[in-house]
Amino acid sequence: MDTATLTSKGQLTLPANVRRRLGLRAGDRLTFEDDGAGGFRLVAMNKTHEVAQLAGLLKHHAPAKPLSLAEMDEAIGYEANRSGMAGIGIAEPKPRRKRAK
Repeated sequence: MDTATLTSKGQLTLPANVRRRLGLRAGDRLTFEDDGAGGFRLVAMNKTHEVAQLAGLLKHHAPAKPLSLAEMDEAIGYEANRSGMAGIGIAEPKPRRKRAK
């Protein structure tokens, strides 16, 4: 088991083994999630990835066919109503003016 000691300033140094296993580097952010049973779960928040590593990451979340704009608007409206955000409009974009030549 790896341990860390809390300093008088409230800082922890994570053991190298833990940093290595989580793939952490300097500047990465961590959150501590309450597990509801008197403990906490350490979660790496902003692990950096090479773009190539992200390929296919969301594949299992994608619909069988791409959604139309109307279907996206319907889903957004549904979630807005469900979450109580209905009525908070988004301003229509202003038409672009043509540049004088």
